[in-house]
Amino acid sequence: MGFLIRVVINAFAIWVVTLIPALQVSVIPFPPGETLQLVLTLLIVAAIFAIVNTVIGTVIKVLAFPLYILTLGLIGLIINAFLLWLTAWLTSFWNWGLRVEDFWWGVVAAVIITLINWIFGIILRPRKD
Repeated sequence: MGFLIRVVINAFAIWVVTLIPALQVSVIPFPPGETLQLVLTLLIVAAIFAIVNTVIGTVIKVLAFPLYILTLGLIGLIINAFLLWLTAWLTSFWNWGLRVEDFWWGVVAAVIITLINWIFGIILRPRKD
C-alpha cells in the first residue's frame, strides 16, 4: 500500500513539474493522448521513478556517502536530478514517457519533486497514538 501511495504522490509531483514550462520537463502520453492516457502515463513514469530511486538510488547514495559528508548533503540534489534524468532515459525508448531537456533544469525539477514528496510525506505520515 505504501508503494502505491508513493507512486501517486510521485505522479502528482511530476505533473506539477510539467506545468512549469521553464523547467523543460514534459510527459508525453501514449496514443491517443487523452486525459486518461496522460494520467496512466504519469502513474507509469512515477512507478519507474520510484523503482529507479529505490534500487539504483540506494546504491548510489551508499557509494556517495563520503560526498554527502563532504558537501553537507548538497550532492543529494545532483543525485536526485540524475535519477530523474535516468528515468527519462529509460522511458525514451518508447514514444511516450518523461522528457527532461536540460540536466540543470532537471536539478530544479528534482528539488520541486523532492519538496512535494516531503510535504505529502509529512501530511500522510501514520500517527502514533
